[in-house]
Amino acid sequence: MEPYFIDTTLRDGEQAPGVVFGLNEKIRIAELLDDVRVPEIEIGTPAMGEKEINDIRTICNIGFDFKTLAWCRANKTDILCATKSGTNGIHLSFPVSTILMQVMDKSPEWVLTQLREMIDIASQNFEYVTIGAQDASRAEINFLKEFVSAAISFGASRVRLADTVGILNPMTTFDLISNIRSIDKDIPLEIHAHNDLGMATANTLAAFMAGANCLSTTVNGLGERAGNAPMEEVAMALEMSAKVNCGLNMIKFQELSDYVSKVSKRQVGDSKPVTGKMVYSHESGIHTNSLLKNRSTYQLLAADQIGRKEAEFLIGKHSGKSTLEFFMRQSGLLFDDEFSTRLLDLVKRSSEKVKRTISKKEFFDLYTQEYIRTIDKELSILKY
Repeated sequence: MEPYFIDTTLRDGEQAPGVVFGLNEKIRIAELLDDVRVPEIEIGTPAMGEKEINDIRTICNIGFDFKTLAWCRANKTDILCATKSGTNGIHLSFPVSTILMQVMDKSPEWVLTQLREMIDIASQNFEYVTIGAQDASRAEINFLKEFVSAAISFGASRVRLADTVGILNPMTTFDLISNIRSIDKDIPLEIHAHNDLGMATANTLAAFMAGANCLSTTVNGLGERAGNAPMEEVAMALEMSAKVNCGLNMIKFQELSDYVSKVSKRQVGDSKPVTGKMVYSHESGIHTNSLLKNRSTYQLLAADQIGRKEAEFLIGKHSGKSTLEFFMRQSGLLFDDEFSTRLLDLVKRSSEKVKRTISKKEFFDLYTQEYIRTIDKELSILKY
């Protein structure tokens, strides 16, 4: 089973509070997603109005390789709006948990009746219809199974199970997907995981292992509250942890991540997996001593896998002599073992004083100070 990615950066990603993409920014994100070879993108919500419809239609008309999907609520008005957008498919979202049905003033009977009617209408206007079980992770399991069975029998092309509030963990995700997969072994099942408890990537992987081959993700995990499952993390987890070919052009991950971070004005954390600024950086002397011989000793991912260069080692409190000697050797500087030991002590004290790593300029200033001190000492000994 190969994973099938549905990127929803332009829909669920833009729903993150305060995030607004201009049309040119949407087009550039779409271009990069196309470069990454994402097979399908959920491109927006037509019911938001004419501007949204025009933006969606503009992107659809460019001729990208990916399929396009419009997100809709389960009503005729949303479907009518979507027909103006030019997408290949339509996604119809239904509340399936008791709490959501209650606040939306709906009943299980309404959901199942509306399901048949909306699929019938949508099927006449789109190449395919996907159905969403909103808040599936908190739904009563028997009703959820009835809902999925009905969606399949009414002609749904795919069923999405949404962990809308991010309450699942990898074990419960696996159990849920296995339970739903038992209904039909062939229907494409999609997992849409939210990251409220920090488990969206793990839950998406668990869902795939249980039989959900369609993975809903966003770039950088952009999305409401704590966001969604990050595409780049899910893909790398599949490749490195599960040994599954994700089918994506990963060399574009860093460029895509940086661009979405810029236009969403959501800075990626330095330690964010895969594309964070510091995740290929090393300071510890124990590590760098081995990394100088083989980068794979203490680094799982190679920087060039995602289109970036390996970071230089950092110099600071935790550095060892091998790191300092590596920099001195690279720069053609003179040193011996005793000099390296003294310089290392200076580096550690300097790093502790400024409470950070030190820059290369600061390192070479320390080298110069110690080298001059050493020469002065040797001259003093010769003088006497």
